[in-house]
Amino acid sequence: MTAPVEPPPLPATFRPTSTRIVLLTVGTVMLVVLCWISVALDTLNTGERVSFIVTALVFFGVLALLSRPKVVADEDGVTVVNLTSRRRLEWAEILRVNLRPGDAWVFLDLSDGTTLPALGIQPGIGRDRAIRDARALSALAESRGTGAPRR
Repeated sequence: MTAPVEPPPLPATFRPTSTRIVLLTVGTVMLVVLCWISVALDTLNTGERVSFIVTALVFFGVLALLSRPKVVADEDGVTVVNLTSRRRLEWAEILRVNLRPGDAWVFLDLSDGTTLPALGIQPGIGRDRAIRDARALSALAESRGTGAPRR
């Protein structure tokens, strides 16, 4: 059994920083390269140049969207920001924070009987950090809400 985790000071933001850095770096490089190509190639007409730039912006937009997930904990509750949605939860609504082996991200068991994925804590690149973040969020939920004790 692991030792109890001390809740972090609030406000606390949990996000997959390494993944975010990689996505935004790749997006920026692709944007610059495709825009440079559109300007550098003399054989392209205006429509083709515009299509290169629009394609670069679309790629960057998708990668920026993929880098969006985070979980923000404050005194009043938690805001879960996933790819295309944002949901505000009161501490009492969070019963348990789950990160099981093989899970792609944390799942929050809620008092209404549903489960909410929290993509802001994902073990993809930084497994140890994701486990620490999940334990910290669980400690916050236990200390601030009606969260059930961890198993």
